[in-house]
Amino acid sequence: MKYRKRTIYTPEQKAQMWDRWEKGDSLASIARLFDREHSSVFGQLSPTGGIRPPARKRPKRVLSTSERKEISRGLVNRLSLRTIATQLTRTPSTISREVSHNRGYDHYRATEADKKAWDRALRPKRCKLAESRHLSYIIARKLKSKWSPEQVAGWLKREHPKEELKRVSHDTIYRSLYIQARGVLKKGMVLPSASYFD
Repeated sequence: MKYRKRTIYTPEQKAQMWDRWEKGDSLASIARLFDREHSSVFGQLSPTGGIRPPARKRPKRVLSTSERKEISRGLVNRLSLRTIATQLTRTPSTISREVSHNRGYDHYRATEADKKAWDRALRPKRCKLAESRHLSYIIARKLKSKWSPEQVAGWLKREHPKEELKRVSHDTIYRSLYIQARGVLKKGMVLPSASYFD
């Protein structure tokens, strides 16, 4: 049996996939556009639960590329970390962490540090439902009672207005249902005894 090489889709092709998916096209019909199997398209859409990911933006709280270049220049000029922090209006601990995480005072490279930070931000975060068996069971019970993810999310928000760990968005519930590989809500459908919720 002949196997095809793994396809690396361009950003434009991925955008086209999402456009077609949002219009309601099937995986098979989208795959035909690229002469691939539907599993290839599924591999692109499933990591975010079939919900188009927002365009990536760098949060204001993290160091920018230009700030990392300033750190690099400061280190070359043998400035102290505290001085560099003052120039950037950042805390000394932020600059110290940045330098120590990126090969230290004598080997820091701004471009390399920036790429590593950008790549780290892409790592999949552990699903909140995987962190809390109790919460996943409660949600599973509501879904078995024919509640929609929106209703469950709204109910949790009303029940626990000040406890963020006991709330999830309807998007999180949809993603957990869509990506059965996570197995989070799938396992949660096997409900424990009623005393577990007391």
